[in-house]
Amino acid sequence: MEQYVIKGGTPLKGEVEIGGAKNAALAILAAAIMTEDTVRISNVPDVRDTNVLLGAIQDIGATVTREDKNTVVINGAGIHTYSVDYDYVNKIRASYYLLGSMLGRFKKAEVALPGGCDIGSRPIDLHIKGFKALGAEVDISYGLISAKADRLVGNHIYLDKVSVGATINILMAAVLAEGKTVIDNAAREPHVVDVANFLNSMGADIRGAGTESIRINGVSKLHGTDYSVIPDQIEAGTFLFAGVATGGDVTVKNVIPKHLEATTSKLLETGCKVIEFDDAVRVIAAKPYNQTSVTTLPYPGFPTDMQPQMAVVLALANGVSTVTESIFESRFKYVDELARMGASMQVEGNVAIIKGVDKLTGARVQAPDLRAGAALVIAGLAAEGVTIVDDIHYIQRGYELFHEKLQKLGATIEKTSTDKEIQKFILKVS
Repeated sequence: MEQYVIKGGTPLKGEVEIGGAKNAALAILAAAIMTEDTVRISNVPDVRDTNVLLGAIQDIGATVTREDKNTVVINGAGIHTYSVDYDYVNKIRASYYLLGSMLGRFKKAEVALPGGCDIGSRPIDLHIKGFKALGAEVDISYGLISAKADRLVGNHIYLDKVSVGATINILMAAVLAEGKTVIDNAAREPHVVDVANFLNSMGADIRGAGTESIRINGVSKLHGTDYSVIPDQIEAGTFLFAGVATGGDVTVKNVIPKHLEATTSKLLETGCKVIEFDDAVRVIAAKPYNQTSVTTLPYPGFPTDMQPQMAVVLALANGVSTVTESIFESRFKYVDELARMGASMQVEGNVAIIKGVDKLTGARVQAPDLRAGAALVIAGLAAEGVTIVDDIHYIQRGYELFHEKLQKLGATIEKTSTDKEIQKFILKVS
């Protein structure tokens, strides 16, 4: 089992290149099989989640070729089954996007109920509601969800709750439905817009993505395209917060600054300096920085995927802060791990009350999920002494070259796989 071993206390400084957005790439890869033509997708992050999904796509008969580690060419002409193997679906939740893409193109699909990080209940009832509204029969039995239709017909669909997954899945099914579909109370996240732009580049007719109402005029078929995935706002935010927590000065490059506004506004509230460029954002940590309060909300609100990283920053801030989680009920699993490092945090319901401390100290901790794992790495970078983060396979699901990028910013961090390697690292940095 691999782990990150970190010697903390060094301010991170310098520039880091941000990769493609994992959440956008997963949906775009699933949508790429909606045509018999060849689709070329660049800026795909080379992380575990995208690689698992590409394996699933290949397993159902599509041809997948890598031009390089971040460029994938997909041709779905050879798809011969509409059932996705459980082994793929159990590893990543986003495999459910194959439901929408296959239902749209083939009018039938069968996918095992999804897995992914255990951060709380993420029901797929809204996906089912949308598929049914388009005319599909949906059945859940023996751990499988299947959808089929003789024909899909556009409809007016109101989502009772803002859901990124449901918005994207319904969008994919609707682009090849007959007539017009309207999705109201749609998610507005940048990766929803990116998926819509990708489908439009394939010949879809989607308008209003990025607003609460998305309008889709169905088309008879889609064609091939050449498309580049947007930068990852969560990866960018993670590195900005690592810079702040360590008292550093970090610039994230290849980003869309507008996508980071909810994140950078909170850093401004703490007293940090934020400088925006056309495709980069620089943050200079305040010393010391101040408390603030955060509530996670759907975009353009503060992203739930940045909540654990924010909590680490606030654990070292002056005063008492609060973090309110309104999206997932099990997103505070990292709190006990941070407490082992000296953080003063108390969870009451969906609110974490954080009393800033002067310092964190190194400890052996366990990553409970993807974003919490990244947050524990940030804590280790800011802490005195050596921190060992176990279960880093969660982190590798969503961050490409994570420790290598941190090393380039001056971090003392290595990936190890044995106790002997850990001891060697400790001796080296002592």
